[in-house]
Amino acid sequence: MVDIVLKRAYEKPSADDGFRVLVDRLWPRGLNHERLPYDLWAKDIAPSVELRRWFHADPAGRWAEFASRYAVELRESPEMKSFVAMIACKPKVTLLYGSRDPLHNHALVIRDTARSMLGEH
Repeated sequence: MVDIVLKRAYEKPSADDGFRVLVDRLWPRGLNHERLPYDLWAKDIAPSVELRRWFHADPAGRWAEFASRYAVELRESPEMKSFVAMIACKPKVTLLYGSRDPLHNHALVIRDTARSMLGEH
């Protein structure tokens, strides 16, 4: 089974990160490409622009609804299905995100949805 972990894009990489995947649609503010080593930029599995804008209007109040809506969006996404198939053979995947909030961000939903989809195989 794939070990999927989360890490802010601004944190230093470590040797045990495994396959590093940036999961933001937009490049993290203030980082240049040399300061953020990654193996894949999976911007196509980031939340749709509409869903992201809706969520950012009230992150604390809309978290549960966002997570639910985004999980549906991911499960219906051909890009997410391809992503899950690609990481299935990796021992460890680190999802990199730019959000300051470690408890309310889209990478959590990607991780949980990917784990669920991997369990279905």
